[in-house]
Amino acid sequence: MTPTSPGKRTSGNPATQAEITLTVKQQRERQKQEKLAEYQRQLAKRRRGKLMWWIVGSTAAIVVIGLVVASIVLTPRAASYTAQNSTGAEIEGVETFTNETTHVEGTVDYAQTPPAGGPHNQYWLNCGVYDQPQTNENAVHSLEHGAIWVTYDADAVSADELAELKTHLPSSYVVLSPYEGLPSPIVLSGWNAQLQLDDASDTRIPEFFEEYWRSQNVPEPNATCSGAIDGPGKQS
Repeated sequence: MTPTSPGKRTSGNPATQAEITLTVKQQRERQKQEKLAEYQRQLAKRRRGKLMWWIVGSTAAIVVIGLVVASIVLTPRAASYTAQNSTGAEIEGVETFTNETTHVEGTVDYAQTPPAGGPHNQYWLNCGVYDQPQTNENAVHSLEHGAIWVTYDADAVSADELAELKTHLPSSYVVLSPYEGLPSPIVLSGWNAQLQLDDASDTRIPEFFEEYWRSQNVPEPNATCSGAIDGPGKQS
């Protein structure tokens, strides 16, 4: 057996012996390269993670923007009419009346169903969409301010027909509510004017609004249709 030099480590394993014979400088350089390679792997991993989050975030943003745009595009816009003096236009089926305008307390026995004017409560019904019947005396006061009261028979008008009816409504000065005991499925009432309808697709609906919505011939034109009483079941 060949003796080994003093201070020199040896091993019977060639791989181990090769490791031992590496200089300190070589070992440090290899460690440096290994750390650099590990850093580059971690950096690439973080970049992939950031890219994935950017893709997910961008996709989510696009989806949100799409939903917002769709909601704007698909949401029905309120119909537009012009406040004016009633022109006297003849609309087939419209009945006109002569009703007095006084403030009273308690209930009133009205000549029309639903009423199209007459004595009423001193507090008007705030305009809007209601899913429950409203008090005549408050709604009539709204008519006095130029609002249109759109009433419907909840048993005769389907959900689709109600949705179509809403497309004819302006954004203000209108009351929509169910009403019991109507003479037809749908009745439009303005101050001293009324139109009975069988369905929500009737072309006379916009004609009625054009003639009577915010009419300057009502007892109190341009008076507000808010700030008073919210009836039961108000939705908007």
